[in-house]
Amino acid sequence: MTLFRCFLAVLLAVIAAYTGVVVAQHGLNLLPVFFGDIGAMYWPGQFNLDFLGMLMLSALWTAWRNEFTAKGCLLGLLALLFGAPFLALYLLVLSAQTRGNLKEMLIGKARTG
Repeated sequence: MTLFRCFLAVLLAVIAAYTGVVVAQHGLNLLPVFFGDIGAMYWPGQFNLDFLGMLMLSALWTAWRNEFTAKGCLLGLLALLFGAPFLALYLLVLSAQTRGNLKEMLIGKARTG
């Protein structure tokens, strides 16, 4: 679990730093570029569409894990909008809350019965 937590922390830091540089150089104009690439029907768009699918799966899992409560749906929306940084931070928090119990991290306390 320690190595996993280190991986999550490094991932979060690297993406945050990279995002900071991109925002400083190009601004916050992500959505037109992201969906424009999808609409152009080239490889960058294929990658973006694939990535969007992963974001949706992450959001669905996050909401499901929280039993689709209002909090769970809000967390799912955050997973959709903030991607890997959200998921890395969420998993770090869950790993602390569950004391590293992987089953509880993945499916939630109510389902570990």
